[in-house]
Amino acid sequence: MNNITEFILLGLSQKKEIELLCFLLFLLCYITILIGNLLVTISIASSQLMKQPMYFFLSYLSLSDLCYTSTVTPKLITDLLAAKKTISYNGCMTQLFTMHLFGGIEVFILTGMAYDHYVAICKPLHYSLIMTRQNCVAMIAASCTGGFLHSFGQFLLAIFLPYCGPNEIDHYFCDVYPLLKLACTDTSRIGLLVIANSGLLGLVTFLVLLISYAVILSTVRSYSAESRRKALSTCSSHITVVVVFFAPLLFIYIRPATTLPEDKVFALFYTIIAPMLNPLIYTLRNLEMKNAIKKLWCHIAERKEVN
Repeated sequence: MNNITEFILLGLSQKKEIELLCFLLFLLCYITILIGNLLVTISIASSQLMKQPMYFFLSYLSLSDLCYTSTVTPKLITDLLAAKKTISYNGCMTQLFTMHLFGGIEVFILTGMAYDHYVAICKPLHYSLIMTRQNCVAMIAASCTGGFLHSFGQFLLAIFLPYCGPNEIDHYFCDVYPLLKLACTDTSRIGLLVIANSGLLGLVTFLVLLISYAVILSTVRSYSAESRRKALSTCSSHITVVVVFFAPLLFIYIRPATTLPEDKVFALFYTIIAPMLNPLIYTLRNLEMKNAIKKLWCHIAERKEVN
């Protein structure tokens, strides 16, 4: 039973002044996300950095960030100027699937990057044997597979629910918890499955990342001051990205199936703010990335002069 053909997204605010301000802000954020992540991806792909596992993972992280935010942000920006914010049933389910797909891929890539840091610092003599190109490609493939399985699970939970009305989603994108509120059936068991799929996945991954960095920090205590500084500089960037991405995500998905007014604000962190900050976090304190970007700009400038 499903007599809903479209959903109405209530968005971030009902006030036109706030919506106009948000439109300008998020448009600027999305342009920054596009430029920053494309710059990182192209700079790594066109340089020798692609041969290093850390930058190999970083290029795919930037690509997944770009895809992830593009499932939500363009729709949010256009809706801020629309009189009526609607999304078709098929469009809603497609957005839910793609958002969780690229979000899941990003979670697993962050885990792969943490493993790379662990091997580099705790097992440096075995690094070249463990982090081969073949193994790195296998880890990216496993990240994509894991993201697909996670997303497909969320998709199945949402698409088989009966929606009889009302059709107003109190959010700026289609997600499982807001959809559970609209289902005309008991969703308590399905809510537990959502927690198991999203909440526990995020929590377990976050704990694994924290434990890995605790081991790393314990290991670097015996290093020289210079080696310790380099290791901490590399890891601090990754830890910052992990906290910005996981903290709001866990706030939403680890609790029982319910929605709060604050959810929309917290969702902005992992859908817009984290993808925008990631390129800045990884490049501002990384000399190799700065040099790769400079070389890319010099190459572009030389081609313009030749033409």
